[in-house]
Amino acid sequence: MARQTDPVCRLCRREGTKLFLKGHRCYSPKCAIERRRNPPGQHGDKRPRGNSAYRPYLREKQKVRRIYGVQERQFGRYFRIASKSKGVTGEALLAILERRLDNVVFRLGFASSRPEARQVVRHGHVAVNGRRVDIPSFLLRAGDVIAVAEKSRARPVFKDRAAEAESRSVPPWLSRDLSTMSGTVVALPDRAALDPSIQERLIVEYYSR
Repeated sequence: MARQTDPVCRLCRREGTKLFLKGHRCYSPKCAIERRRNPPGQHGDKRPRGNSAYRPYLREKQKVRRIYGVQERQFGRYFRIASKSKGVTGEALLAILERRLDNVVFRLGFASSRPEARQVVRHGHVAVNGRRVDIPSFLLRAGDVIAVAEKSRARPVFKDRAAEAESRSVPPWLSRDLSTMSGTVVALPDRAALDPSIQERLIVEYYSR
């Protein structure tokens, strides 16, 4: 996951949708999208955007890349892997992104955002099948067990996340046990369990142009 140093609310406004990059703020009335704030700039962004045929494909690719916090080169590598796999390329791409360890930590509710999940993983607070993994891009498989390290569970931040996670559901391809701060990849994610607002077809056409 790429490190984001720019104001993240600006990215949400740029894409015109919530990217859930700022944790609790994204779920509150303070969210920039909820408040319908003006685009970036002293008096709003007045630059003409244009209506080229290329624009929708680029914007959808950028939106998904920013949702998962993946760098351009890495995103292209994921697409090449997806294009060589069986099934629909766009769905395979989204499944790969969902299987990233940082994304799964976020989906399980052990972090309030994907950037926070990346930090949790990088700092060695997460174990996969009993072994510590500090690589956010680590791809999980069906049957893998993800857990917050036992020594880390006593930290106030993880106690807070456990309490907050009670109100957050997990996707059907994951199971969760908040008493042990652990989760299991029950099955590989299918399209029905993924974000319906993502138009992966546009991403496939972007790379096929």
